[in-house]
Amino acid sequence: MPSVAIAGVTGSVGRQAGAVVSRDPERFHVETIVAGSDAGGLIELAKELRPRVVGLAVGGDRERVRQSLDASVEVVVGREALEASAAADIVVNAVSGFAGLAVTRAALLAGRRLALANKESLVAAGDLVAGWLDGGDGELVPVDSEHSAIFQCLGGSRDGADRVASLVLTSSGGPFRTRSAEALRDVSLEEALAHPTWSMGPKITVDSSTLFNKGLEVIEAHYLFEVPYDRIEVVVHPESVVHSMVRFRDGSVIAQLSEPTMELPVAVALYHPERAPYAIGSLDLTRPRSFGFEPVDDARFPALRLAYDAGRLGGAAPCWLNAANEVAVAAFLGGALRWIDIYRVVASTLERFEPTTFASEEDVIEADATARDHARRIVEEVTRG
Repeated sequence: MPSVAIAGVTGSVGRQAGAVVSRDPERFHVETIVAGSDAGGLIELAKELRPRVVGLAVGGDRERVRQSLDASVEVVVGREALEASAAADIVVNAVSGFAGLAVTRAALLAGRRLALANKESLVAAGDLVAGWLDGGDGELVPVDSEHSAIFQCLGGSRDGADRVASLVLTSSGGPFRTRSAEALRDVSLEEALAHPTWSMGPKITVDSSTLFNKGLEVIEAHYLFEVPYDRIEVVVHPESVVHSMVRFRDGSVIAQLSEPTMELPVAVALYHPERAPYAIGSLDLTRPRSFGFEPVDDARFPALRLAYDAGRLGGAAPCWLNAANEVAVAAFLGGALRWIDIYRVVASTLERFEPTTFASEEDVIEADATARDHARRIVEEVTRG
């Protein structure tokens, strides 16, 4: 019975991972769960999932957690909490943002299967992650719905570079797909958080509205499947039923379809190379439905093109892109920045980028910090008008 660790357990994907594991107690058991700072959510899920170890990445409520759980449960905090997940056979990395890099590193260097839902690990440090994979016995299975779809289309493999003409990532288009450029100047927080098909955390929901999320996924796909950027396509698919496709060299296009739920890609990663013994997100094919596809409007959603540019620059550029976007989205969520200025902050930050490469995780951390400093200053300049 493989043990499972869930880092980012109180978030949307983390909770769905817990649900998948709980559905098959004879197949999996939860060893470790880790949250960011949500002590209440961590306590709730610890009582439900009954792990041996619980962790808080931000450890201010350690005593509250300790006093709320059985004395046999070990409580860890800080970076130790993120790295504690590497003791399990399968590590679900559902941490939001750059903080997930520590989980990715610990899991791969410990030779575990990494079920990766934290796209920022690959975006910020793709070359390092590739080195950790090549240098050890670790295994990476993607959990993002788009990359899981491609993984499945390739027959449960990340080895497709020599077989595919292109990878085709689908995008719902977000809540503003049909909104005019003029109307995008007055987007409210509530509107940006009202995704038409997916239920996700606030940061990724905002990213989906700007299409920065799709840009990060393009960079992630480049590293996951070793496919060059000119062979990675993005199409808008508002129904969110076709989760991505692979265009093979012989002209065939293979797609993965299901109702929109993150439980399915989580289950694919947990059960791999087998399949879950029950249906998740199964489609009713007798119900009339349409499958629409359309190009991305780069003029209204320039974030996607900026991500391609950063990816092609390589080195630390994707790390800067991710860091600046996290700062800008946090400012928008906090009410300090307009939605339309998220792109402006990220683009202006990248204008200050000087080509650099990474030799270690410390280099990534330093580049991330430098980019965040630039982005915060630009946020202040933009908000002062």
